Amino acid sequence: KRTLLPLLREETSAFIFPCHPALQRPELKYMVLELLRCIPLLLFLLFVCGLDHFIFSILSIIQHHSFVQYSYQTSHHMSVNVMGTSLMAQLLRSTIGALNTSFDTQVETSNLACLPQPREMTRQQYLSTCLPLAALALLCLAQVYPFRLRRAIAAFYFPEREKTRVLFLYNKLLRQRKNFFHLQRGRIARQARQPPGLGTSLLDWCRQRWPWLRRCLRRGCTLCGAPETPRHRPCPAADCRALYCERCW
Repeated sequence: KRTLLPLLREETSAFIFPCHPALQRPELKYMVLELLRCIPLLLFLLFVCGLDHFIFSILSIIQHHSFVQYSYQTSHHMSVNVMGTSLMAQLLRSTIGALNTSFDTQVETSNLACLPQPREMTRQQYLSTCLPLAALALLCLAQVYPFRLRRAIAAFYFPEREKTRVLFLYNKLLRQRKNFFHLQRGRIARQARQPPGLGTSLLDWCRQRWPWLRRCLRRGCTLCGAPETPRHRPCPAADCRALYCERCW
């Protein structure tokens, strides 16, 4: 049977390795989709917090600049003095003297009870509001690792189905690898027929002027990623017979 391992450089990016701790390219697509679903919640949270701060600012301005205090103070004194010692004077003193009054009035009032009393949200409240959304984003990042167990769980309960899946993947990779070599050879041939661009010409000039740059700027095989061989020699890989041209240097 033809072996598929080790995978080519272009094939490695299409697979998920369960024991690899870093996020891989197929997982990034689903992770980005989940993070995009969190963006409306984030925008809504920012809108609510901004609206709360805006309303608090307006009510605070009204509270500080609309305070009015009234102070009313009055004094009233009335005294009737009747002179004399006659009977009529005594009668008048007994009757009119009751009208003598004296009082002081002082009233202070304000519109403090009618003014709003806003309270700004504290940092703890803002943190409690944003913490669930942050936890949701972290779960979107961490969900890729439990998802790697799906294949193992399905294989445990359906071993025959797992064997069918392995055979299908094996044949699919063989077909893709056959077409991959064909397409890559055609692409390299088209690139070789095209005139070199400005960047390629500048790179060739640098390599000719400073030969030590060739060792630093060499690339691997375009097909399989194997280390380069001398110019115009085939790739040393067993399944890759690509020829190097000057564009590979």
